Amino acid sequence: MAIEIKAPTFPESVADGTVATWHKKPGEAVKRDELIVDIETDKVVLEVLATADGVLGAIVKGEGETVLSDEVLGSIEAGGVAAAAPAAAAAAPAAAAAPAAASDEDAIGAPAARKLAEENGIALNSIKGTGKDGRITKEDVVAAIEAKKSAPAAAPAAKPAAAAAAPIVAAGDRTEKRVPMTRVRATVAKRLVEAQSNMAMLTTFNEVDMTEVMALRSKYKDLFEKSHNGVRLGFMSFFVKAATEALKRFPAVNASIDGSDIVYHGYADVGVAVSSDRGLVVPVLRNAEQMSLAEIENGIATFGKKARDGKLSIDEMTGGTFTITNGGTFGSMMSTPIVNPPQAAILGMHNIIQRPMAVNGQVVIRPMMYLALSYDHRLIDGKEAVTFLVTIKNLLEDPARLLLDI
Repeated sequence: MAIEIKAPTFPESVADGTVATWHKKPGEAVKRDELIVDIETDKVVLEVLATADGVLGAIVKGEGETVLSDEVLGSIEAGGVAAAAPAAAAAAPAAAAAPAAASDEDAIGAPAARKLAEENGIALNSIKGTGKDGRITKEDVVAAIEAKKSAPAAAPAAKPAAAAAAPIVAAGDRTEKRVPMTRVRATVAKRLVEAQSNMAMLTTFNEVDMTEVMALRSKYKDLFEKSHNGVRLGFMSFFVKAATEALKRFPAVNASIDGSDIVYHGYADVGVAVSSDRGLVVPVLRNAEQMSLAEIENGIATFGKKARDGKLSIDEMTGGTFTITNGGTFGSMMSTPIVNPPQAAILGMHNIIQRPMAVNGQVVIRPMMYLALSYDHRLIDGKEAVTFLVTIKNLLEDPARLLLDI
């Protein structure tokens, strides 16, 4: 009995997807709940699992083809037996030989793991997976790469004569590599251009003295981690907390434009930019204004792990009324972040640098960070944007204000 393999049901915000990778070939055995195909959308990679035991039948949508919500991708012959390899009979005399190693196609690995292994020349079938059902995770590939780097160089083995004739690329050759743009990258490029074309976007800057936040974190980080089941206290939770408090005071910064209407949101769904192998993704902390520092840190840590494993869902990536991005993680000193429509503003954090500052008539060294707020001037006035950013600055320089609501 043939069972259809269908694409997932896409939410309204996702029009279609692209078949990224088929992990099985027609005629190969599949098991129920085994990953058989990846669908890449403009937000996340969706995994399609087998719904029954059997063999993979015909593939209707090949890699690189566009698919719609619930569209048929292929079929599974339930209860079928995998076809024997065509060369099995010819290989009978060599039965005593050592069995061939499993190919990379047989190895079960997450999309991020496969990409990382390919980029570093690591054979996926040489890695032992630690994930569910032996699935190879990105962490497994990273460990294999580190092991490869630390392994002593082996003596060069004798090469066949044919290998000697292989072309050698001389240093300095002008080589090029052309690869298709991923849907995520293409969507990001399109949205950024649209934002700059359709929005009256400006950026205002300020700087914040991180002395008090750093002292508070240093004093309580061990107790915080112990009290909250291993959740670590970072800087981002302070910024999210300060931003949600400022959003309460300046509702226009948390609003959006819908046609000729302004939509004011009575909640703060804060998007936090997270780096992944597929680029920068922005999962959303729902009702962040109601969350504690521990809940914010736990949410960000969970998003980070899911991003690395390619497990973020579309729902976790959809929506958001305000965004925070931290270029300081990569050493950025100052930048002008681009607003993510239909949001009205985005806060940019940067790296913390020890700089001489004038404090009470004295020159002292302080840990300083530049802040940037890009905003849609159609909705937010300059005075409002500047005052919003100053509010965040004041809350961070005196964290007690966050507790006292002043």
